[in-house]
Amino acid sequence: MSVRISGIDIPVNKRGVISLTYLYGIGKSLSQKILNSIGIDENKKVKEWSDQEISNVRKYISNYIKIEGELRSEIQLNIKRLIDIGSYIGMRHRKGLPLRGQKTKNNCRTRKGKKRTIANKRRIVK
Repeated sequence: MSVRISGIDIPVNKRGVISLTYLYGIGKSLSQKILNSIGIDENKKVKEWSDQEISNVRKYISNYIKIEGELRSEIQLNIKRLIDIGSYIGMRHRKGLPLRGQKTKNNCRTRKGKKRTIANKRRIVK
């Protein structure tokens, strides 16, 4: 038995709070909020959920929360808008640099990519 929510299989051997975090856009606090509003115990494992509880979770998520593809596309549109209007954050996105004030002299390899060595210019000897 596997439980499928918005096209993603969530693990059935884990607690409900943890299983819902496998969906993109749902963290631990949001999954707690979802389960509390539906009335499912947070410590109850997914395989112990009834069919009614599973359908309630699906309905709640589809009606009130943006997840997966819809959320990813919204984030990409926001980034594209920032780039188009030429804001500082948009320029940093375009250049592939960190966005939130981090120093770039030594670190930020995740954002900048693999180090590329640039050779020194030749000096003219007089």
